Amino acid sequence: MPLSAPRGARRRKLRRRADMPLLGGARPPVAALLALLLLVAGATALVLGGPDRAAADQAVLTSQQRVAEDGALALRASLDESVTDLQRAAALFAGPEAVPADTVLDKLGKVYNKWRGLAVIDPAGGSLLAARGETIPLADALTDRTGKKGETDGSPAPRLVKLPSGDTRMLVTAALRGGDKPRLLVASGTLNVPGISTGENRSLLVVDWAGTVLAKDGPSISRTAWAKRAAKTAAAAFAKAPEPGGHPGASGRLMGGTEKHRAAVGYAAAGRAPGETSPAGGLGLSVVTSVKLTEDAKAVQTRAFGLVAAAVLLVLAVLVTWILVRTVQRPLIQLYLESRRISRGELDRPVRRFRGREPARIGAALESLRGQLLGGRPTRTGRARGGFGTRATVVVCGVVLLAWAAPLLLLLNRAGSGVTVPKQLVEDQRRRTDTAADRVRKALNEGWADVASVAQIVGAGGGKEDGAKDSNKDGGKDGGRDDSADRAVLQTTLREHPRYRSVYVLDAGGKVLTRAGAAPRHPAGQKPREDSVAQLNTSGKEPAVAAYAAVPGGKGRTVVGEYDPQFLISMVTRPGLGQVWLVDDGHRIIAADRQHGFRAFSKLPGSHLNDLVTKARKDTNGTALLHRADGGSSLAAAASFTGGGAVRDLNWQVVSEQPASWLELPEYTAQRHTMLAGLLGVTAAVACLGWLHIIVVRPLRTLAGQAEALAGGDRKTVLFPQHHDEAGAIVRNLELIRQQLRTTERPPAGRN
Repeated sequence: MPLSAPRGARRRKLRRRADMPLLGGARPPVAALLALLLLVAGATALVLGGPDRAAADQAVLTSQQRVAEDGALALRASLDESVTDLQRAAALFAGPEAVPADTVLDKLGKVYNKWRGLAVIDPAGGSLLAARGETIPLADALTDRTGKKGETDGSPAPRLVKLPSGDTRMLVTAALRGGDKPRLLVASGTLNVPGISTGENRSLLVVDWAGTVLAKDGPSISRTAWAKRAAKTAAAAFAKAPEPGGHPGASGRLMGGTEKHRAAVGYAAAGRAPGETSPAGGLGLSVVTSVKLTEDAKAVQTRAFGLVAAAVLLVLAVLVTWILVRTVQRPLIQLYLESRRISRGELDRPVRRFRGREPARIGAALESLRGQLLGGRPTRTGRARGGFGTRATVVVCGVVLLAWAAPLLLLLNRAGSGVTVPKQLVEDQRRRTDTAADRVRKALNEGWADVASVAQIVGAGGGKEDGAKDSNKDGGKDGGRDDSADRAVLQTTLREHPRYRSVYVLDAGGKVLTRAGAAPRHPAGQKPREDSVAQLNTSGKEPAVAAYAAVPGGKGRTVVGEYDPQFLISMVTRPGLGQVWLVDDGHRIIAADRQHGFRAFSKLPGSHLNDLVTKARKDTNGTALLHRADGGSSLAAAASFTGGGAVRDLNWQVVSEQPASWLELPEYTAQRHTMLAGLLGVTAAVACLGWLHIIVVRPLRTLAGQAEALAGGDRKTVLFPQHHDEAGAIVRNLELIRQQLRTTERPPAGRN
């Protein structure tokens, strides 16, 4: 028998534990809060308390990667434009009769000057029919880089060839359709380094699949060991898939040189994104840029700060968890055990006293119910309002945790406006802005060349002139000329050139003869402009820019191609350059990057940008500055159009501004990491304490009122548990007690 009593006690204890809910209630949010706070403390110690890092190097390296991406994009766009220009020009000569080879080359030579050599060959026999410029290797022109015939239309794919002189040329071919015999139009172009200013400290390389240097600019570095490694890395990166939404090709950065002579290297493949069409994207070219680091990398000491912050959070986590366990979780479990004891009829000992407002109220109500089950009368419990409320306890714990997180999120480790910005970053901002301006200028000039080639075709297919007939008697005629052929050429041009919103032909007086696309915005009644790219308005909702090209022998007729504003926006949109604007000679905004948008013809946001634009007009390489204000520092740059061409009279500029806080500088990196730690702390505290308030605190306050009402004599209100947790278990026990009290208080049957 001596062993039977302990065994019975153990069985009763096990039954009690089995009846207690294992999920829900106060235990999960309290445990989750402790776990999350420990994770936040570990992350704080790891991010802020790790080894000191030279983050200034990372900012310069990232900048070189962006410069390389700009160069790769400019290189690919230039080569793609050469391919598409030749193919579209060849398509314009298509017809039932073959255009003489010399006529084709003469007309192309008047419009385009980008090709070093032009030729028309017979693909069947390989014979040369006509040629202009430098000699083209015919054997290479008839095969693609794999040694096979090219596309299904009979024209080989673009390829790179090495001349005996050592120079690299890109051969582009296009089929000339017309007549009975097939012919190929072949052009050879120079593989130039992208239009990025180099200077004494910067070098640019263009490499192929194998890492062989095809073109270079700046100081000669191609023979150094780290330059070879960078070239091979860039070549290997070409095979990698590009990141979604980023540069259309793999890119990266690395540190080169020695400890005394360090160099930041960026590389980018001139590839194409999945599903993107780009003839040059399959040539396997990559751009490598390097710059000498003349400034020592700066490190920000955050180790001690991070370790102290993590230690403080550990102490607070343990303290808050202990408080919640003592004042919320443990009293809730004890109330459950007391209510279960009374509901089972174990009334031999009084209910223990509880601290805290809600537990004390429920405990007093349970003691009153115990007395009523023993034969006593219903009594008011005095509502037992002494002590600290459970809700107040949770609020105090939240305030304690926010007192740690809020300073990290809002106050500590602020960078301020006096952050040291490396000169190289300011210079890179200028170079990238200059590259963007050169990209827009070339795109507009290429657009004018396309319009000029259309003007050549319009002038060549003119039909017959009839001097006896008065011009413009028929809306579809012009001096006896049928405009249907011109309209077909314009529609083809608009379909194949997404840069235009409309293409049309004007007569000498400015009247629209035929058009394709949107309504023309050439001022009515004004004569066509001379061969150039012109700005048509300086106010309104949308800027109007058009390319004018006179029709040879067309008696004043002019072909006009109006640029789509979205095309200009795409030209100035570049990641990592900040806000970018394209402005006219009156400092009015013509286009801006997609991320920030713009209002047409509005002014630049800031007098320092206007001063920068004025200064940039005097400097052909552009200018840049580090602007400091109360709100922080920013890098700003401006670059004018240089190099002439059809845009020579526009006097446009590209302006960019980037907050210094966007850079990977050590001060801003420490600030972001500190803010991240504070944000994680706020999130953990609000989420877990809010969870505890919803699941435990509010039901506990309601439960206290129900228990007091039952102790005061309310036997009609049925108590239903809302959740399967400790509070729900107490409600079930109170319902059992209510049923027992109704049974004992019901008068015997038959008594009056």
